[in-house]
Amino acid sequence: MSQVPGEVWEQFAIAVAEMARDLLTQDSTQGTLDRIVEHATVLINGCDEAGILTVRQGEVHALAATSDLVRHADRIQQDLREGPCFDAVTDRQQIYAIEDMREPNDNWPHFTPRLRKLGMGSMMGFLLFTEDDDLGALNVYSRDPNAFDETARRAGWILASHAAVAFSAARTHQQLGHALETRHEIGEAMGILMERYGLTEDAAFKVLKKTSQDRNVKLREIARQVCRTGEKPS
Repeated sequence: MSQVPGEVWEQFAIAVAEMARDLLTQDSTQGTLDRIVEHATVLINGCDEAGILTVRQGEVHALAATSDLVRHADRIQQDLREGPCFDAVTDRQQIYAIEDMREPNDNWPHFTPRLRKLGMGSMMGFLLFTEDDDLGALNVYSRDPNAFDETARRAGWILASHAAVAFSAARTHQQLGHALETRHEIGEAMGILMERYGLTEDAAFKVLKKTSQDRNVKLREIARQVCRTGEKPS
């Protein structure tokens, strides 16, 4: 960073702080992810497009993208099972890069020419992770070869670090919300069974649980059915 004027990094720090506050205002995990990729195009010099993907059991899932071009690139990684962001997630490498897609690439010999045909010149991948979990990878693309210098790499790493924390917090908040909603629905269903069928609290819960197991349906869905119909599940 010493090669870059201090005021530039000061401005970058202010922009990252503003991004962090913006991410905290999002009311959903998807909203947080969408804002992360939008900020990437602003905060990382040379970045024309950005996206976030994750790899679960060998399957690539696109979580956010600034354009259909990025979604196409994600599908190519899935089809070929190769690419810097695919590797970032599966091998836990924090940063991957393709500096010039016009040149042969030994690491990703099939992926690189496919991206070049899409009009991409260079790209970077940053692992999104926290101490407890690997969340995915942030991909940034440029139409120009050799678009990302060391400053852009460091900026991308800083952004990815903040983004991972915001992503994890948003997901945890969403999961907690779902858990509270599920608890409320189960409690309401139990109340209906207790009132209409004279069941004890323990017996009402056992009815819901056994029905869930017998039908191989989530307990929450059984509770919703009881709340909707007011009937004891058969």
